[in-house]
Amino acid sequence: MRPVKGAEGDTVNWLNYKTGIKHIYFRMDAGQQNASIAIELKHTDTALQQHYFEQLSQLRTILEQITGETWEWQLHTTDEDGNRISRISTSLTAVNIFKEADWPSIISFLKPRIMALDEFWMMVKEQFE
Repeated sequence: MRPVKGAEGDTVNWLNYKTGIKHIYFRMDAGQQNASIAIELKHTDTALQQHYFEQLSQLRTILEQITGETWEWQLHTTDEDGNRISRISTSLTAVNIFKEADWPSIISFLKPRIMALDEFWMMVKEQFE
């Protein structure tokens, strides 16, 4: 994806996407059972984490229009390290990153969604600054 420009025409490090807002992250993951993409809210203050989540909830229609799908919304769940986070995500099941035959499906799943998140973020980022 290196040659693919961001929504504003700039170069983007897609694997380490910078939202520019502390505690708000875009995560892509591919494992032995699925691939997923998410907006993760990792603020240690659960009230502020909930505030960010509610702000994003108000923008849900825009996110769904840009991505063309409904995402799963989880307020105050835990990550793999046991930390309390909130997550907005979607996933592709029955794929394995270690099976080369699954790579096209994984890439076809992740690429348009991270690009859609970039477009979404360029439209709404100011509301979080």
